[in-house]
Amino acid sequence: MRVILIDGTTTSLPDSPKNQRAYPQPGGQKPGCGFPLLKLVGLFSLGTGVLLDYAKGNKHHHELRLLHRLLDQFKPGDLAVADRGFSSYVLLGLFFLRRVACLFRLHQARPADLRRGQRLGKNDRLVVWHKPQQKPRWLPQSWWKKIPGQLSLRVLRFKLCRRGYRPESVTLVTTLLDAKEYPAQDLAQLYARRWQIELWFRSIKTSLGMEVLRCRSPQMVHKELEMFFIAYNFIRCLMAQAPALHDVPLERLSFKGTVDSVRQFSIAIAQAPSKKKQKQLMAQLLEVIACDQVPERLGRREPRAVKRRPKPYQLLNRPRHLMKELPHRSKYRKTS
Repeated sequence: MRVILIDGTTTSLPDSPKNQRAYPQPGGQKPGCGFPLLKLVGLFSLGTGVLLDYAKGNKHHHELRLLHRLLDQFKPGDLAVADRGFSSYVLLGLFFLRRVACLFRLHQARPADLRRGQRLGKNDRLVVWHKPQQKPRWLPQSWWKKIPGQLSLRVLRFKLCRRGYRPESVTLVTTLLDAKEYPAQDLAQLYARRWQIELWFRSIKTSLGMEVLRCRSPQMVHKELEMFFIAYNFIRCLMAQAPALHDVPLERLSFKGTVDSVRQFSIAIAQAPSKKKQKQLMAQLLEVIACDQVPERLGRREPRAVKRRPKPYQLLNRPRHLMKELPHRSKYRKTS
């Protein structure tokens, strides 16, 4: 069974008129003070970390609408894993029509009463969901008619215990109904691996530098995105070769270390006098990648805080030609 992780992210674009028209800035930002925002939904292979496909849109496009463009990438027998933002009856119905299994976290707006339904085990029930009366605006009428009127689903709950945090109750909904073939504990462990997609997006945006794009027109922004994703998949392909040759676990390999190694070896490989020398350098590169392993840090707690202090500049809270700097601005941070 091929496991595909689904998630969305955003990236910031340069503030140009063309980018603003195609990808408007968030509504909470004042005119002249914000930046265009591009929204992405990506599909990643859990086994390799490779980006299978992606869809892009602006702030007006819901993530479910973007995911609808990617449904052709799923094949019968696949398993889709996503967080609560994708947990909807419509998406479950669309995957049901394609014979694709699902494992989602239950949306917070849907109550989970585990006293009802057929009992499969402790905090494990079979339930029936009914089709909503209102069609989502992003879904074509033809697909809305195909979605079944009700779905038999499995709802299970488990406690997530992490060092430094209070125990968290997590409720999952899945179309894998056989409790013997798919035990609740195995599904809980599988869903815990969903966090990998957050790390893969971080690798693209931080390690490769896609957090803020540089092109000033939508056409060039699209090309820049393609190049980032090509580079990411190239690094992932190299990382996938190293475990087979050196018997190391793929999930322990460092993405940033692989990027640095490729940068160091790329010039030497390109200037190699013969193909034999190129093969030798490639073998050395894979060995270096295999040796650069990340230590196991299960359940570590890393506060999302920045140590380096910013410079005491004022914040631009109005268009630049209307902005007036405060006196003594270097002594304290204050907005005008």
